[in-house]
Amino acid sequence: TGLSEAIAATWPFAEVQTCVVHLIRASMRFVSYSDRKNVAKALKPIYTAANAEAARAALEAFAESPLGAKYPTAVRSWEAAWERFIPFLAFGPATRKLIYTTNSIESLNYQLRKITKNRGHFPSDAAAIKLLWLAIRNIEDRRDRERAKDAQRRADGHAGPRKSIPRLVEGATIHGWRAALAELALAYPERFDPH
Repeated sequence: TGLSEAIAATWPFAEVQTCVVHLIRASMRFVSYSDRKNVAKALKPIYTAANAEAARAALEAFAESPLGAKYPTAVRSWEAAWERFIPFLAFGPATRKLIYTTNSIESLNYQLRKITKNRGHFPSDAAAIKLLWLAIRNIEDRRDRERAKDAQRRADGHAGPRKSIPRLVEGATIHGWRAALAELALAYPERFDPH
């Protein structure tokens, strides 16, 4: 699509990582409904492998399996995206969890697109930036209100314990954030501010 080339041209030291969830969806595109659970189970060793070599071995094992023979398009989708998939395998579990999917980013982008969609143009770049900043603040305020409402319901005894960890746009409450940040700082020391 040219996205990788555009990123490389703008940020020459960037590593382009494909979304693993989208890769799984792409490989399931031509899989019959009755085989989806089995194919998903057979693909899991690929993206949970400890390193690129183990992932390659898992992909080859899947390709040689009856399911891989039945659905060669699933194998081809992984092979076609392999170079954009393997950067993911260089990281540990905490960092992988952060970069496993782009859903939170896509959710934020969707909300920002919704706000800018009906505006024909902006008088200046500063006006567009201000609108986006205000939109992010509104998104955060809405999430804060929802969390406060949940806390009040729990305090009143009308709701059970929280089943998931709340997430902010900034990622402040993502489980394992500090471990992932430490791993990224080791992997990319020149990109982190020394202070």
